[in-house]
Amino acid sequence: MGRLVLRRVLVGLAVLWLVTLLVFLATLLLPGDPARAILGQQATPERIAALEAQLGLNDPVWQRYLDWLGGVLTGDLGTSTATQGSVNALLGDRVLASLVLLVAAAVISTPLGLALGTWSALRRGRAADHAVSGVSLVVAALPEFVIGVALVIGLSTTVFRLLPSVTLTAPGEAVWDRPAQLVLPVLTLVLVVTPYITRMMRATMIDVLGSGYVEMARLKGLPERTVVVRHALPHAVGPVAQVIALQLAWLAGGVVVVEFLFRFPGVGQALIDAVNNRDVEVVQAITLLIAGLYIVVNLLADVVGILTNARLRTGVAR
Repeated sequence: MGRLVLRRVLVGLAVLWLVTLLVFLATLLLPGDPARAILGQQATPERIAALEAQLGLNDPVWQRYLDWLGGVLTGDLGTSTATQGSVNALLGDRVLASLVLLVAAAVISTPLGLALGTWSALRRGRAADHAVSGVSLVVAALPEFVIGVALVIGLSTTVFRLLPSVTLTAPGEAVWDRPAQLVLPVLTLVLVVTPYITRMMRATMIDVLGSGYVEMARLKGLPERTVVVRHALPHAVGPVAQVIALQLAWLAGGVVVVEFLFRFPGVGQALIDAVNNRDVEVVQAITLLIAGLYIVVNLLADVVGILTNARLRTGVAR
């Protein structure tokens, strides 16, 4: 098992290095001149040339990549070309605000999806099962911005006016100081992620409940609750862990749309502002953070899959 985990870690590091290369090359292809975007269209050629020299834009591409990669490895994400401040300081509070959204959505959607999927599988073919399957299918087909707009209409503007439709924070105020403004963004993310987990858990649980070891447990006279909790659930969680990982990894990218919709001061809004301002250093940093989170979540899912697979855990399978 240790070798499998080590192999996954090494693969994750290799993928992360490729991501740094792709992110750097992609930012080079962004249209426009960063120096002119900072100074404006009325800037003189002399000022543009001086700023380009200051930012190192005249250096060879490979040298610029190595300088940037060296900064990333030492924890220095560079200097924002738009604000002339540290990218670390610029993204510090925004990363924390986005993590609040992601963790809250993950903590709610994961157990909720597992519970709904298990409950639906235990009532296969009944009205409750059809209701859960139908609702989850409809919600899964809706894009996140449609769900968000529907929640704003239903809970903030037209039907009920219970929650703020946008995030309003004063300078120096943390976004979680007003919990009410977190409800709609978190609820949007939960409604996007939960249906996929529910449907996968239902399908996997149905297969596990029809397996031989579950039938044997029932023939031994064990209570149904014991059969489900001790014999069925551990074998069903492994395959579903991959789906959960994909959905939680999606949250890292999908949060951009949700934050823009609710004007939430997180990395998603910062990424949109950076693209508009041609702030290459910030774009690189945020993209790398999202990719790193994606890799870490998938690595954790692989570990969970190994731990829940008896053959891999005992070293029978190579």
